[in-house]
Amino acid sequence: MTALLLVPLVLPFLVPALARRTLDRLTPVTALWVLTVSAVALAGACVAALGALVLIGMLKLPAFAALGELVRPLRTPSDFLVLPAAAAAIGVLTVSAWTLARSALRQARAFRTARTQADRRPAAGDLCVIDSPHPDAYALPGRPHRIVVTSAMLRSLGPAEREALFAHERAHNRAGHHYFLAAAELAAHCHPALRSTGATIRLAAERAADEAAAVTLGDRRLIATAIARAALAGQASRSTRPDFAPAATTGPVPQRVAALLTPTEGRSRATRCTALLLAACAVLSVAAGATGVLAFHHQVEVAQGEESH
Repeated sequence: MTALLLVPLVLPFLVPALARRTLDRLTPVTALWVLTVSAVALAGACVAALGALVLIGMLKLPAFAALGELVRPLRTPSDFLVLPAAAAAIGVLTVSAWTLARSALRQARAFRTARTQADRRPAAGDLCVIDSPHPDAYALPGRPHRIVVTSAMLRSLGPAEREALFAHERAHNRAGHHYFLAAAELAAHCHPALRSTGATIRLAAERAADEAAAVTLGDRRLIATAIARAALAGQASRSTRPDFAPAATTGPVPQRVAALLTPTEGRSRATRCTALLLAACAVLSVAAGATGVLAFHHQVEVAQGEESH
């Protein structure tokens, strides 16, 4: 039982390398879905496993066993490992909950500020221009969706490049990429290995928007030029937008520009195997966690006298 609960804690360490290869070899939209679903599944399995370890450790103590209406404290084959593992799980869950709550409050404040600022400015359709000396542009979710761009960013781009930037940000809002980024942020607080996976998910969202904008305008080179110039203009300024608001200037811009200028035409069998391996890690993690939790539930029923071994 305890060994099964360790599987969801170990498998996420294999994911960052698989995530990068998946993004390199799948279309950005497909990679975005595969990466996000896998990250959420791995994060959920990790939290469930940590919670089960905490309960196992608590129910081994007579006081908590009595509260749980157990006839006797819970017995496990590896008693000398369970209590230290439970103590560590309590620490990890506490830190994760604290950092998640702090991040959620910070993001909520940033979103409220950005939304209020955008709603106060006159909008041309979904476009909102904010007078600021700091070049920035991003897709702001909410009702209605907004494309927020500063006056400094507009001055940094030519007319065609502005249209390319707007097309990129509109692609973010149409596809709901803020949901993917929020899910990646949540998963990153559940396991440290999923933090770098979150960065890969953000890159996948940006590349998906790049491709959608290129289809809309029919000019991949123009999109690449606009992204490069916008990133160059905004590299010295610090944005106050919330992290789940996607922006064209985020991520490794040279890699995105190269992908636009040299698109991959075909997908090999090895490409599909990489994605399947990532999905297999997520499925195995969920299966091991679920099996461990069910085994724990059975042990509790035995300790309550409801079942025999």
